[in-house]
Amino acid sequence: MELPLDSAFAVFDAQDSGCVSYGVEAFGRRWFVKTATSTRSRQSLLRAVRFHAAVRHSAIVRPEHVLDGPMLVYPWHEGNVLNHATTRGSDRSALHRFQQLPRRDVETAIDTVLDAHLAVTAAGYVAVDLYDGCFHYDFQARRLRLIDLDEYRPGPFTLDTDRLPGSRRYMAPEEFVRGAVIDQRTTVHTLGRTIHHLLDSPSGWRGSRLQRQVAARATATTPADRYPDVAALVAAWRAALPGRDAPAPSHP
Repeated sequence: MELPLDSAFAVFDAQDSGCVSYGVEAFGRRWFVKTATSTRSRQSLLRAVRFHAAVRHSAIVRPEHVLDGPMLVYPWHEGNVLNHATTRGSDRSALHRFQQLPRRDVETAIDTVLDAHLAVTAAGYVAVDLYDGCFHYDFQARRLRLIDLDEYRPGPFTLDTDRLPGSRRYMAPEEFVRGAVIDQRTTVHTLGRTIHHLLDSPSGWRGSRLQRQVAARATATTPADRYPDVAALVAAWRAALPGRDAPAPSHP
């Protein structure tokens, strides 16, 4: 399978991860290709291969081909990442556009993120380095997908470094403490930050009082004060949805 960089119609080469990604057309389709340029980024892509072998969800974009290198080949999807973060800075114009959508569309996107993490935890994984740069939104179809979940890993585990990779705006306090336990309650915190961040806007909080309470409990400083697992958070979130039945889980 030949997918050369010199034929790319888009190149993403200023990533903190050390990966170089690009879009190419081949075999009648468009593809998103991700390659490693360092030992650290190669380890990250190998971790991604293991993650996608274990986790299935319609919102999680997974590679269709894994080539030597490794080179991960994903289907190309139209849309925008809500935070296009590069070594030159961040472009959050898509996030600002997203925050102006009707509230129901935002709630549906949040529910998609939460539902995907039911599949993540069912497979024995915890979220690492989830932030708005992982949220790919198709404004025409009103559909959210999750991308770049390369740092997700089996859990619980004990942190053996001074911090995990990720955005401070989404990370739990224990992700900065060597020897801390990283488990589902850590994922609950990150998802609580997701709820708060996506329902917030320059004009203020757009969610309900109950939804704010759900996000507040999920992001409690002490892990024991949060929801005990992702399933409990999802149940609380869906109970707080206004005026409609809770969406049914969509993962297999």
